[in-house]
Amino acid sequence: MVRLLGRSRIPSARRPPAQRAHSRDSRVRRLAHASVDGGGREPGWRPLAGLRSALSGRSVAGQVFLLQVVIVLVLIASAVVALVLQVRNDSTKEAHNRSLAVAETFANAPGTREALSAPDPSAVLQPRAEAARIRSKVDFVVVLNTDGIRYTHPKPDRIGKKFVGTLEPALAGKSFTEEIVGTLGPLVQAVVPIKAPDGSVVGLVSAGITTENVGGAADRQLPLLLGAGAAALALSTAGTALVSKRLMRQTHGLGPSEMTRMYEHHDAVLHAVREGVIIVGGGGRLLLANDEAHRLLDLPADAQGQDVAGLGLEPHMAELLASGRVANDEVHLVGDRLLAVNQRPTDLQGEPSGSVATVRDSTELRALSGRAEAARERLKLLYDAGVGVGTSLDVTRTAEELAEVAVPRFADFVTVDLAPAALSGDEPETVMTLRRTAFSGIRKDAPLYKVGERIDLVASSPQARSIESGQSILEVDLARSPGWRAQDLERSAQVVEYGIHSLITVPLRVGPLVMGVANFWRSDKPEPFDREELALAEELVARAAVSIDNARRYTREHTMAVTLQRSLLPRSLPEQSALDVAYRYLPAQAGVGGDWFDVLPLSGSRVAVVVGDVVGHGLHAAATMGRLRTAVHNFTALDLPPDEILGLLDEMVSRIDQDEAEDGTAPITGATCLYAIYDPVSRCCTVARAGHPPLAVARPDGGVEFPDIPAGPPLGLGGLPFETAELDLAEGSRLVLYTDGLVEDRERDIDDGLELLRTALAGADTSPQGTCQAVLDALPPRRTSDDIALIVARTRALDSDRVVEWEVPGDPAAVAQARADATRQLAEWGLQELEFTTELILSELVTNAIRYGGGPICVRLIHDRNLICEVTDSSHTSPHLRYAATTDEGGRGLYLIAQLTQRWGTRYSPTGKTIWTEQAVS
Repeated sequence: MVRLLGRSRIPSARRPPAQRAHSRDSRVRRLAHASVDGGGREPGWRPLAGLRSALSGRSVAGQVFLLQVVIVLVLIASAVVALVLQVRNDSTKEAHNRSLAVAETFANAPGTREALSAPDPSAVLQPRAEAARIRSKVDFVVVLNTDGIRYTHPKPDRIGKKFVGTLEPALAGKSFTEEIVGTLGPLVQAVVPIKAPDGSVVGLVSAGITTENVGGAADRQLPLLLGAGAAALALSTAGTALVSKRLMRQTHGLGPSEMTRMYEHHDAVLHAVREGVIIVGGGGRLLLANDEAHRLLDLPADAQGQDVAGLGLEPHMAELLASGRVANDEVHLVGDRLLAVNQRPTDLQGEPSGSVATVRDSTELRALSGRAEAARERLKLLYDAGVGVGTSLDVTRTAEELAEVAVPRFADFVTVDLAPAALSGDEPETVMTLRRTAFSGIRKDAPLYKVGERIDLVASSPQARSIESGQSILEVDLARSPGWRAQDLERSAQVVEYGIHSLITVPLRVGPLVMGVANFWRSDKPEPFDREELALAEELVARAAVSIDNARRYTREHTMAVTLQRSLLPRSLPEQSALDVAYRYLPAQAGVGGDWFDVLPLSGSRVAVVVGDVVGHGLHAAATMGRLRTAVHNFTALDLPPDEILGLLDEMVSRIDQDEAEDGTAPITGATCLYAIYDPVSRCCTVARAGHPPLAVARPDGGVEFPDIPAGPPLGLGGLPFETAELDLAEGSRLVLYTDGLVEDRERDIDDGLELLRTALAGADTSPQGTCQAVLDALPPRRTSDDIALIVARTRALDSDRVVEWEVPGDPAAVAQARADATRQLAEWGLQELEFTTELILSELVTNAIRYGGGPICVRLIHDRNLICEVTDSSHTSPHLRYAATTDEGGRGLYLIAQLTQRWGTRYSPTGKTIWTEQAVS
């Protein structure tokens, strides 16, 4: 319309209104003059001659005819090509979508993940996969393990072989599709991960369709498309000829000047109508806007030719005009006007080359549109709450998500108050004392209770009434709510003065359980909350309450498991000089296991290292493990050898099994344990085990061995004694104790695991920490279905100049010599401050050994972290600490020793006993 027959004109909409009016009047006058003199036809004009002129291309109709024929030809050819490409693209896309849908459906089908753990996954999954393949009309459904080995395949001879395709994205937890050449030929396939409850990938499912079945639709439809195109070309050519003939007849042979006058007439009509007309080109540039469009949209005078995005329109209006999409009576708020917009693209054959929009003022529809928009926003809010609330199993975070999703779209401020019991995971018995858990608002300076503050509700407050009744409370005007103001008179006055004027309180309730309240406050919007908004708040809180309750339940279970786990395992290792110890503990994926370990200092600078494993999982196994560890602590205080310790544990487990059987609960089927005592003075390690995996010893020269230690029966079986083995260890040797979860699982035999452990220890860093890391790197657990406890202890040896030992004759006169020898040795060690107490200790112990024991009598002093004094005799009678009566001449020696030393005790050996004491070295 702007350019016709090579003649360019400036649209009249660009000219000032007065000039446009004058131009319209002159065009009307010229058009009327042309009508009077017969439309400017030449004398002797004939219709037949005009038709020949039109077809010859010299007239406007002829040019239109030729141009339309070419355009139709190009459009038909383009349409045929586009349809062929579209069919092929749609077929391939359909193959991608179908294969992905089938793979995801099969991967998430009940029993698929459990079947991967079956002894023969192919036997379970192959018939399911074939049935799924036949029903879904795909060419294959293949189940793989994480190494890419097939469990199923349409051709059974390919089961167990390596999968052809990309697995890395699926192993990372993402579903994807690809086009490859597989064992069935060129195909489109999807690979979907099978995930365990904790999110780890345990297997893969691939489904696909071969290219032979994907393609072919376009090739089959090509003859039909070509035939239809030829027919369309013939019909369009004939139609174009008819249109050209009709154009010649209707224009009466008008020439360019007459056509220009016709355009001016239509231009005048266009600007005279009381409806805005806007024409936008394919590039988003404004081509034409009439006077009414300028007025309604407040367009600048030079708007034509500019990008609609740069005209200062409302964003939604600019987006609509630039998109070129179809619009039917869409209502848009522009300034203070409510405009109804209709829009149609100007070219529907392909990508739109532009659009024509009409705009009319429909301000009276404002109220209706406002209500519809409010309803849409409320639905959007509920949807966002369903998606955004409950993304984690944390009670506080879930409450924060509820507060955040409602601000500022629904309320200006949102607070969530929960009972302290709910925050810790328990079911609150009373909810009259709350704690501010979450706050969100358009500003941070609101005078409401801060997060973390305790709130003691008064009975008249809306929150208390809401909790008591289980119903929501709407306070339209807080300034006139005495019940709410009674909660905190000073703070309530500050809230009202701040501008908060309306409140909705909704109880956070799941069934009969009430966990707290959610409060919605309004300040900026002058209108108070209404009943419709109350219903929306109830729906919003009802959805969030379920998520908060789920998080509360998880918090309770998690707290119980964490508390139990922390109470059963060592929180820190004791300080000692015999061993340099490092450890790792890897819990199972689910539940609480029964693996445990401990490091226990003994007398004489010795250290006991123990590791055990209770069969089974769950709280029952963990509780039994805790009882065993406590028992080991108590038995270790007796300073017994390892075999006797295991014997006492075996008897204890038998009693536990018997008690459980009498209660009717599931009995413990047994436990394993390995107990080792290392003496840094003799560098001897005494080991006993009860059904536990063998101890590994890494020598300083790099050699690794598993010493032959009698296995013994697991704890709880009873009837058989335990045996010990003594190992002479060079300083710097590494003792490696572990549970069976490290070296054995469903896919790896224990012998293979021990060999991997040997290899890892041979090439590992000699430090305990480095050894732990090297072992875990070499033996990564495929599936942590069992706990793993790993302890690496590097041996140390006390220097010979820190240990002295001598025999004492069985003569009371030798006591003085023993004191003198001890005093001299303490002076060499620089421990003169301990001379007096050491003389008293040795006097008492040596005197008792001479009087009540038997020879030989031996005294040993050890300078370690503490000063250790040991007196050994051949008697098995142990002295006892007691209070001497006022008339007794003796009996106070051991009492004095207990007061002067940190610890003292007695340990027994096959040849006698040793009484030892420890004094702190400053």
